[in-house]
Amino acid sequence: MVPLPEHRLALLGGGFSTDDDGLLDDWVLGHARTSRPKVCFVPTASGDAPAYVERFLAAFTRRRSCDPGVLPLFRRELDDTALRTFLLAQDVVYVGGGNTANMLAVWRAHGVDRLLREAYDRGTLLCGISAGANCWAEGSLTDSYGPLTSLSDGLGLLSGSVCPHYDSEPGRRPAYRAAVESGALPAGWALDDGVGALFTDGRLTETVARASRADLYRVDHDGERAVPCRRLTADAGPTCAPLRPARP
Repeated sequence: MVPLPEHRLALLGGGFSTDDDGLLDDWVLGHARTSRPKVCFVPTASGDAPAYVERFLAAFTRRRSCDPGVLPLFRRELDDTALRTFLLAQDVVYVGGGNTANMLAVWRAHGVDRLLREAYDRGTLLCGISAGANCWAEGSLTDSYGPLTSLSDGLGLLSGSVCPHYDSEPGRRPAYRAAVESGALPAGWALDDGVGALFTDGRLTETVARASRADLYRVDHDGERAVPCRRLTADAGPTCAPLRPARP
């Protein structure tokens, strides 16, 4: 009997769009299921901003260890059959930042939400930064509507909620803690910029950071607790001994 593939997704507090060292992106590629993965960038949350796409291609084309591609939806080029074939052929789907609410609406209009679930079930590694981290959970803290507010209609591939930019954007920490304490959002995970968190079959299995003062936090009704992160360095290997699984 063929074993079912693991369900894996990674929340990123950085990557090619914010960091010059490439450490978090190399960490992601180190967890791909093949030695030369196909990596698809999904820039929907930015409105398929050309500069964002160009930055991704510049960062990943120079890596000989992967085959990068891009999925535009505002000027969609693929019919439904070709879109499904393309997404299911990817080893890594990398979602960019921007407006979480708009991105989810566009995905649902094009059926991308269903295809991402199918890819996830088949073992594709899903990841992303900011809106690209928010989208995988049940809910998130977002500025999609202007002021920081709770968004409760994420894809739900990860139980609970997510808050990015926990240390870098004013108001994020108190707003997220208040949302969880009030029940507006379920308990979840808050990421400082510079952090990476890998979830396998819904449980946290690895945490890394490219900076010594970056942390991942578990936030629930009792407050927050920091989760230890392994420091990434340029000569470090892509993986380490996994954490004891934590229930999300």
